[in-house]
Amino acid sequence: MIVARTAADLRAALAGPRRSGRVGLVPTMGALHDGHLSLVHAARAQNDTVVMTIFVNPTQFGEAADLAAYPRTEKADLALAAQAGVDVVFAPSVAEIYPAGFATTVSVAGPITETLEGAVRGRSHFDGVATVVSKLLLAALPDAAYFGAKDAQQVVVIRRMVADLGIPVRIEVCPTARDADGLALSSRNARLSAAERERAVAVPRALDAVTRAVDAGEREPSRAAAAGLAVLAAAGLEAEYLALVHPDTLEPVVAVAPPMLAALAVRVGETRLIDNVLLDAASSPLADSGGSE
Repeated sequence: MIVARTAADLRAALAGPRRSGRVGLVPTMGALHDGHLSLVHAARAQNDTVVMTIFVNPTQFGEAADLAAYPRTEKADLALAAQAGVDVVFAPSVAEIYPAGFATTVSVAGPITETLEGAVRGRSHFDGVATVVSKLLLAALPDAAYFGAKDAQQVVVIRRMVADLGIPVRIEVCPTARDADGLALSSRNARLSAAERERAVAVPRALDAVTRAVDAGEREPSRAAAAGLAVLAAAGLEAEYLALVHPDTLEPVVAVAPPMLAALAVRVGETRLIDNVLLDAASSPLADSGGSE
């Protein structure tokens, strides 16, 4: 496995493979878990060469403490990437991505960056995401890039950016990977205490409650959401948001009519968790066992 530290080295490593086959890209911020590895497996199945990026992007963190606390485990990450069959890892420094004098921001306008995470974390969060992902895509020039469904809003933003800028890459979205109790895999889960980990299981159970309410015939979005909020409240948790939105526009729905995304964010202690479920056939998060970022 090749480890490239600069975009120039990455392009050199991919020059030959790109001529002879397809290249798949798995962008990550490291602290790898089985969700990331499921993206690698999906990329491996569809491409001749798999590239993983490991870069903790400072511009998408609104809180300095959150950035500082984000786990950095490069040695272990490289070992896992090699075991999973990654061919090239791009692990640049902050100065490589944002060199002195860097003055360009990729910003996606409209409701898709202003609601849900955008409303809580600010639109600058998605400016940071769009800017770094555009740089990673241009550095690797993959045929396809792989993202997890857990970050549903991020996927919508990236798809819009790729379409608007004409970046020739296919965005592949893989199902959310979950532990046996339903909690979505996340690098942030490592920050939960044992007691907080038990309470965090209320997050997928809340989404399951919304799903069951819809399956039982509830057609009022606020009442369907209330079923999920009650599950969180029973665990002593208060949602930053629990919203039912259209999966493509992220606009709030006025009546329950699948396909529809139920998305939530909640703090468990000092750890902020997000999750979602697409309300459609077989949509219960507790029955979902696919992969995610």
